[in-house]
Amino acid sequence: MRRFDLYVSGILYARLEFSAGAARVQALDVFSGEFGPWKPLEEADREFYLSFVKMDLAALARRLPLYEAALTGPGEHLVEGERYTSDDGRDHLQREVKFPNNKRMEQGRLVAVSCPAREMAVVLVEPGFEQHTVLAAWRAQRPGEQLWPVEEAGTFPVAMADGTKLATDVYLPRGCGGPVPAVLVRTPYGRRQGRESYFRYVQRGYALVLQDVRGRGDSQGEWMPNYYEVEDGSDTLDWIAAQPWCTGSVGMVGGSYLGFVQWAAAASGNPHLKALISVVCAGSPFVDLPRRGGSFTSGMLAWAFSVSEQHFCPELMEREDWAEVLDVRPLALVPQKALGREVPFLTRWLRPSDNDEFWRHCDWQARSKGAVIPALIQSGWFDDNGMGTTQALELVEGFPRGMRKVILGPWQHSGNSRYDLHSLSFGPRALRFDLDQLYFQWFDHHLKGVDNGVDRTAPVEYYTLGQERWKTAENWPVPGTLPTRLYLAAGGEPGWGRLAWQPPAAEGAASYDYDPRDPAVHIIDMSENELEVPEDYTEEEKRADVLCFTTDPLAEDLVITGDMTATLYISSDAPDTDFIVRVTEVDEAGRSIKLADGVLSARYRCGFERSVFLEAGQVVRLDIRTTKLSNCFKKGRRLRLTVTSGAKNFLFPNSNTKQGYNSPVTAVARNTIHFGGRWPSCLTVRREP
Repeated sequence: MRRFDLYVSGILYARLEFSAGAARVQALDVFSGEFGPWKPLEEADREFYLSFVKMDLAALARRLPLYEAALTGPGEHLVEGERYTSDDGRDHLQREVKFPNNKRMEQGRLVAVSCPAREMAVVLVEPGFEQHTVLAAWRAQRPGEQLWPVEEAGTFPVAMADGTKLATDVYLPRGCGGPVPAVLVRTPYGRRQGRESYFRYVQRGYALVLQDVRGRGDSQGEWMPNYYEVEDGSDTLDWIAAQPWCTGSVGMVGGSYLGFVQWAAAASGNPHLKALISVVCAGSPFVDLPRRGGSFTSGMLAWAFSVSEQHFCPELMEREDWAEVLDVRPLALVPQKALGREVPFLTRWLRPSDNDEFWRHCDWQARSKGAVIPALIQSGWFDDNGMGTTQALELVEGFPRGMRKVILGPWQHSGNSRYDLHSLSFGPRALRFDLDQLYFQWFDHHLKGVDNGVDRTAPVEYYTLGQERWKTAENWPVPGTLPTRLYLAAGGEPGWGRLAWQPPAAEGAASYDYDPRDPAVHIIDMSENELEVPEDYTEEEKRADVLCFTTDPLAEDLVITGDMTATLYISSDAPDTDFIVRVTEVDEAGRSIKLADGVLSARYRCGFERSVFLEAGQVVRLDIRTTKLSNCFKKGRRLRLTVTSGAKNFLFPNSNTKQGYNSPVTAVARNTIHFGGRWPSCLTVRREP
């Protein structure tokens, strides 16, 4: 029989016994603060822990002898189809899975399993071996800490200014005494969905407030994503601060839409909001989703379908017929054809318009009143809401040191969760097991006034691909990085050009025909609901409607860190068309892996507030901002900028007419990129010295 303890964010949540391939569990009852009786690990228990801590405890019990037989020494090892790599023969990293269960071996014994579960770290450890895990840091930071049982204070219909009532659950630390700071989570996914992951805040002395946003779950009102969140967030903060159990200080935490609502509440300038923990936050409509660059991101339909009913239905994201769904025209028919019913918010979203009053009402960056609210911001290079984080970084750039903390990793929207992401694999330090420690330090400092030093740590931590290491900086953009231009120039074969360090003297041009009925493909799996993955575009770049501009093989390593801007001088025989740019790394074998991209509809080159259509033959300038990146382009490799006008799966094709993406009539556009001389088309990057 083997004994293990299960910790979540440094808190003991269960004790387990593994014997003869079976498991018994003694679980913590968070509401009493006591451990229940020992009992066999049943299927319902297995499913609960798999959802909560991303560990299959039944499978671990069964495979324990297999791990101990196979995970020996450095190198690569396979256990029933699971692949592990180890540099030192002790720490074995699980590869090619989401939320890897890493194994720690000591003298042939499996002594610990560690998993980064996006916003918390989980450790299963044999008693006596805690020092080999992240638990050592938890115990050093919080020696002898007291934990509180969770008290359900009830469900409250919190009234907004217009009388709409939002379903709100409150949990308090029983016996803590006196008012406490509160942690607010506002969600469209069901306030009780995954609530156990937030109880750790209550156990450490915070009130927890979980709320269904307007029109979702048990809340009243119209469900119009993003639209009501500034006002509703502020009204909710006022309600919390007025409760006798609250000190008047409130922090917010969460990712994606749960990040959007934080910045929306912050935009209101509400004085009770004292700290944010913003993870992969969604941004404003024309900068992020759904109208990125003025186009319409068809890739967000998977998410839209999942929230198309009163309650969250993730199964609606998984379809075999996405190709057919994306071809439905007019777009207003998509909900009826795909789901058999109307979806009011999609009907409104799909209505073509400039950045009008409706969309501006959803723009938390534009509506911000400039309040300086301490913000911990976490995102990754391949986050499909990465442009939302870009907006957040712009807002906090001028904040005093200690009021901003930024973590940018080699991660997708699901966050700190993979060592291997489509066409890229990362080093052993790519995943972090200390993020939840930072969260608690951030809230403890800014909500409780604890002097724990978090305000004196590096304001920015970021991971550089290729070098496979974390770096620190005082701000973002990283001070000392040098804006550097790579100029588009003529190349060899048709459709291929050069990126040059100096502007070419001679003027040139490259053209392609863009047919909305046959657009170039943006390589994603719609059902995965991840839009910015690093994929191999080598074959797609052979299309006649994709222009490629590539550096010569690099004479030395080139490290680029920051946003990039593609400045293109273009002309078209269509009144409107889209331009999609991608930055890729081309290896010695010729594989071209996408690292960043940007989108702009030509009609919005002067701003999103009004359409300015093209005139045939007129050369105009576009400035297309890309997603963020830190990458070391190795000596001998090449950097490539591609330009096209279609991104099937990601964007609804622009019709090349004044009706844009939602027209039953399409036309083929002759699009031209001009460069050299009067037309200094270039890619501006930030180069590390």
